[in-house]
Amino acid sequence: MISTDFYCFTTAVLLLAASASAFHYPIWQGDGGHGLWHSDDHDYYAPAHYNFQYSVHDPHTGDSKNQQETRIGDLVKGYYSLKESDGTTRHVHYTADKHSGFNAVVTKTGHAIHPSPIHHHSYPHLY
Repeated sequence: MISTDFYCFTTAVLLLAASASAFHYPIWQGDGGHGLWHSDDHDYYAPAHYNFQYSVHDPHTGDSKNQQETRIGDLVKGYYSLKESDGTTRHVHYTADKHSGFNAVVTKTGHAIHPSPIHHHSYPHLY
């Protein structure tokens, strides 16, 4: 008679084997002591290319910002802007590459608003 534990163990092993064959996990391949992680579904030597952007406009908090960035190989170009606490908007245009490093041009638009300080009158303490 075969125990319930045996059935549970066998089922677990079969599920593990089925799930491992369904996914591409990186496998360790030795190459004379210098082993490499290898996965067939990713090309580590292709130049990096991406483009993304996002924006936030929250009327409740007044938070307003956005960003856009593009990368082609070693060249990254982008832009972001955000609303500063003084009411101005900071705009940053930037580029980065392996020859020139990171370079940014920062500008501000709008007029800064600084609220007047609130003065509290102090009254002499009467004891």
